[in-house]
Amino acid sequence: MKMRDNYTCPLELVHDMIKGKWKPIILWRLRLGATSLSKLEQDIEGITQKMLLEHLKELMEYGLVDKKSYSGYPLHVEYFLTEPMGKQILEALKIMQHIGIEYLKNNGREQELISKNVIPD
Repeated sequence: MKMRDNYTCPLELVHDMIKGKWKPIILWRLRLGATSLSKLEQDIEGITQKMLLEHLKELMEYGLVDKKSYSGYPLHVEYFLTEPMGKQILEALKIMQHIGIEYLKNNGREQELISKNVIPD
């Protein structure tokens, strides 16, 4: 990842930080707490380990995510949201989640939300 030198506005920078199919999903999953790579891969349907590692690396370079390594065998690493930036980005993601929920409800797809346990039955 190469950070650009020039931006039209700060929003453009934040967009670069979280753009892509998986980064917002990774950040949203990490709101639940620190977790291992294998658990992230398990929880995020459709993501490959290669893509997950690539996005985690970029999110760490931007300071939104960090990791903690535990000694011993096998090696255990947990990824987590940083303070304050990683936690702050959740506020924007909560708004985006709400917009997505409302859109699906308004377009007759509420049952999908219920089946995925996004909203209660």
